[in-house]
Amino acid sequence: MKKVFYLNTCDTCRKILAQFRLTGWELREIKKEPITKEELNEMYKRAKSYEALFSKKSTQIKLRELDLKTMGEEDFKELLLDHYTFLKRPVFLTDNEIFIGSDKETISALKAFFG
Repeated sequence: MKKVFYLNTCDTCRKILAQFRLTGWELREIKKEPITKEELNEMYKRAKSYEALFSKKSTQIKLRELDLKTMGEEDFKELLLDHYTFLKRPVFLTDNEIFIGSDKETISALKAFFG
């Protein structure tokens, strides 16, 4: 399995995806085709945390008046399934690894993965 979960309207996602040869990868635009429970479970197996998959920059946090400090793993899981903007993007998912988000460490790890 090789999947990339991204948002087409996100400039950062587009820039990151453009850096890699994604032939053979399934590209999933999460606004058009939201993640499923099964996919979230696969991500969780590798990330070992729903919070690690959660974007703390989502505009929905303010709109819903969420207090992230009081939230647990189940809360993060429910929100990730509820609205696409809660997923930290992009997410590269393979059979053995996961790369979450756009920070420098993640991009470096992706570059090493793609060789």
